[in-house]
Amino acid sequence: MVVWEPYKDSEDEEAKQRQKQAREELQEKHSEKAFSYQESVLRPRQESSMRKKEERFYRMTGEAWKLTDGEQLGEGESLWQRAQEDVDGTPNQEAVRRRKLPESATRLHPKLEVPPQKRVVVLPEEPAEDAEGVVRVALRCPSGRTIHRRFLKSDSSSVLLDWLLKTGYHPAIYTLCTTYPRQPLVIGKDISMGDAGILTHTVLNVEVKDPSTT
Repeated sequence: MVVWEPYKDSEDEEAKQRQKQAREELQEKHSEKAFSYQESVLRPRQESSMRKKEERFYRMTGEAWKLTDGEQLGEGESLWQRAQEDVDGTPNQEAVRRRKLPESATRLHPKLEVPPQKRVVVLPEEPAEDAEGVVRVALRCPSGRTIHRRFLKSDSSSVLLDWLLKTGYHPAIYTLCTTYPRQPLVIGKDISMGDAGILTHTVLNVEVKDPSTT
């Protein structure tokens, strides 16, 4: 004869609840550790890498002044005026001194030239799939997406750099590499797609340039 023990079912239920609570607490600790690692290690590392890329890009393009905080408008003038007033002592002496300034300090400076407008990237018209000499090129981007476009083998390989720029990856920072064997693609205005080795459907990787080669 089997005797039913109600307290045994109760103990089993309590044990299951304790196990469930222990798993939830362990999962919460893992989530906190992952978030802490993301904020304290991964995010600063990514931000530092992006700052280095921006600094290298601005130095290569001659726009290193964008990396500075600049100077407050009128700040240098006010300091210079206060220093001169401390030396001369009176406003009258300051006025006399200003009248004796050399011509180079009083004449108006010519206006700065307006920088040229950015070059507008215009890609050649995409040929039909059944056109003679057509090739399809796929770009594997660092973001994980892959984009496709058709070209003619007779097109200049330099249009790949225009396409790269139009996609959002500046050729000063990124380069195109073949998948196998992995090596930078030789590109130039006088080099056609066919001469660059793009004779059929080709997959190219978008990679960050090695700083030692720039």
